[in-house]
Amino acid sequence: MAGVIFPRVKNAKRALITQWWSLKTLRILNIVLSIHGVRPDTRARDMIIAANHISWLDIYVINAAHPARFVAKAEIRDWPIIGWLCEKAGTIFIRRTHRHDTARTNTEIHDVLRSGATIGLFPEGTTTAGDRLLKFHSSLFEPAVVNQATLAPVALRYHKSDGDRCVAVAYIDDLSFAESLQLIVSQKSMIAEITFAPPIPAGSASRRELALRAEAAIAAILNVPIPDAHQRFGNTVEATSLDQAR
Repeated sequence: MAGVIFPRVKNAKRALITQWWSLKTLRILNIVLSIHGVRPDTRARDMIIAANHISWLDIYVINAAHPARFVAKAEIRDWPIIGWLCEKAGTIFIRRTHRHDTARTNTEIHDVLRSGATIGLFPEGTTTAGDRLLKFHSSLFEPAVVNQATLAPVALRYHKSDGDRCVAVAYIDDLSFAESLQLIVSQKSMIAEITFAPPIPAGSASRRELALRAEAAIAAILNVPIPDAHQRFGNTVEATSLDQAR
């Protein structure tokens, strides 16, 4: 489907197929989708979804609720099967440690928004266990400013059937994709909760202001502290690169 049908259909049809595909994937993994807040109209234009990041499953959860084309780290393209599927689904890959790649990414996002598709991004730049929120990359909000887009903050959480946080879903540390998939499959069931915060029009806001507003909205839903202004993450090389990007 991704290799043969996607290249031949329009954005609206591709979005419907992506949503069906994502819902089916969640059902296969015995994951119940729980949607809260007000979902944006699927016909809305110039929409950018910004979400906290816990797992590779996040893309399927968001696409099941509101199909989007995602901005993701270039390393994902090398993942077996998933990387190929992401590329065929229209994922925009970015090299996080290359500052010059930002301009190319912004141009590609601009073209996608103009075509009527929604953009999805994870501005933390990495995954967490779902128990905290990391500082957002303000540079990723530049396309929202340039295109006068509407920002839709989204909070993601995963629970077991008894209501406890499901830690098995977190794709963190040195976990391989195969190990992560095994942990998820081993769960009897889980609930993927997605909450849409009120949309934020870009207006005259700067990218930094949009990042802060999105952070605050998602932190409030997750009931976690707003990231500290001096917070850093990842290895030394990545952290330095992100410092420069800000």
